[in-house]
Amino acid sequence: MTKSLWHGQLRDGLAAMGLTLDEDRQEKLLAFLGLLNKWNRAYNLTAVRDERQMVSRQLLDSLSILPWVTTDHLLDVGAGGGLPGIPLAIALPDKRFTLLDSNGKKTRFLNQCVLELGLGNVEVIHGRAEDCSPEEPFAQISSRAFTALENLVNWCGGLLANEGEFLAMKGQFPDDEVAALPAGWQVKSSHSLDVPGADGERHLLVVARAANSR
Repeated sequence: MTKSLWHGQLRDGLAAMGLTLDEDRQEKLLAFLGLLNKWNRAYNLTAVRDERQMVSRQLLDSLSILPWVTTDHLLDVGAGGGLPGIPLAIALPDKRFTLLDSNGKKTRFLNQCVLELGLGNVEVIHGRAEDCSPEEPFAQISSRAFTALENLVNWCGGLLANEGEFLAMKGQFPDDEVAALPAGWQVKSSHSLDVPGADGERHLLVVARAANSR
C-alpha cells in the first residue's frame, strides 16, 4: 500500500511542480525513500515518521530547488539522511554530487544508498566542513535544515569558489539570520518554494560574497 501511495504522490507532485522525470528516476527516488524509511528506525535520520508525508517533505521538498542547481558539481553540507543531495543526484544523473556529514551513522547510510541505488555520480565524505580540503572549491553548496546562515558561511565559506553561492533551504524566511550575516556576505536572491502537500512556508536563500569582497 505504501509504495502505491508514494508512487501516486510523487507523480502528482512532480506534475504540480512542472518537473519531468522518467519512470526509472521516479522508481529510484521511491527506492531511496524506502531505504530512508527503513534505516530511520534505527539511525534517526529524519524527524518525519508519517509515511503519508514522506514524499512531500523529503522528496518533493528536496527537488523544489532543482531549477537553481546550475553547477556540474554540487556540495551538500550537513547531508544527514541525504536530503536534498540524493534526490537531486537521482534527478540529475549527469551532474556530480559530494555529500558531507560529520555523523558516522549518517554517512554509512549514505554510502549504502550509493551502493544499492547505483549512484555513480555521488561521493560521500565523513568529516567536518572545516576539515574538508577539496581539490578545487565548489561553485554551489546546498544545505537543508543544517545550521544558521552565519555558521554556514563561517564554516563552509572556504569551500566555496569566489563567485560561488550557497543554496540555503529554510522554512519561514529567516530575517534574524539574514541580519546576522557577517560582513562580506549577502543574500543574492530569495525564493518562496511551493511544495505540494507540505504545510508551512519554504524558502530558498541564495547567499554569496558581496561584490566588493570577492
